Amino acid sequence: MLAVVEITGWHWAAFVTCILVFLALDLGVFHRRAHTVRFKEALAWTSVWFSMAMLFAVGLKFMRGNKEALEFFTGYIIEFSLSMDNVFVIALIFAYFRIPSQYQHRVLFWGILGALVMRGIMIGVGAALVERFAWLLYVLGAFLLLTGIRMLFVSDEEVHPERNVVIRLARRFCPVSPDFDGQKFTTHWNGKWALTPMALVLLMVETTDLLFAVDSIPAIFGVTTDRFIIFTSNVFAILGLRSLYFVLAGAIDYFRYLKIGLSFVLAFIGAKMLLDPHGEPSWWFQRKIPTGVSLLVVAVILLLSIIFSIIAARREHRAREQSADKP
Repeated sequence: MLAVVEITGWHWAAFVTCILVFLALDLGVFHRRAHTVRFKEALAWTSVWFSMAMLFAVGLKFMRGNKEALEFFTGYIIEFSLSMDNVFVIALIFAYFRIPSQYQHRVLFWGILGALVMRGIMIGVGAALVERFAWLLYVLGAFLLLTGIRMLFVSDEEVHPERNVVIRLARRFCPVSPDFDGQKFTTHWNGKWALTPMALVLLMVETTDLLFAVDSIPAIFGVTTDRFIIFTSNVFAILGLRSLYFVLAGAIDYFRYLKIGLSFVLAFIGAKMLLDPHGEPSWWFQRKIPTGVSLLVVAVILLLSIIFSIIAARREHRAREQSADKP
């Protein structure tokens, strides 16, 4: 049996360097010119990022063993599924600001780059706090349980930029041009430097992801407290978010019950953290919930929510066709 490889600063540096290289290639080579990302191209990129995540999981298996590879995969699935809800909110933001389709990829690129930095900071701080104050896992578990229940009764079908503190501050301290200037975030307007509406959209996307990270990052602590696994699974999930947007944005009706499924996922992870917060039997619950079981439960919940969504969408489609055929 191969010896377990200890994760060092060099592994962190190599991972971050590889991600930065991939992002540079993405923006500087593959998407150097602004264009509308079609479904087939988006699906291909989604497959590429998913394949890279799976290759990374295989590498973890050989370096660290089956346990951590399974934790990475479970964390990746949880973070990736929770990011789907973020996709639909981003679609509403783009529609509200009427962002041309050929400029949407650039906003997503820089938005996700900022999201990676913010999440890296949140993961580092969160992991340090959990390591020092183990009882915080119970707090996070209760938070996720309540958040999951709340999601069942809260709708996010409208965008309100006027309620966003960051947007209000940007408008107050910086001039904002009324029109786009291609895909630029700044321009010259009335003889002075000004932000473009693209910059406001970028700020909106960043703050939206920050709000989603408050829910999604605590969820992975229900799977593992290993910083490297938490960070890498988040990175791969976020990197796939751009292409996932172009895959799903035009098919929101086929995922109408996904939000309900995600609420159950959060509630389940929260309950798991309350029952065995450290992955071991607690003093009041003498059973361990294996990572494989957690993965199975999450997968079943997501699969059922998507199946019911597709069935409902097809029924509505048939009903519209039948009503259109009637004289």
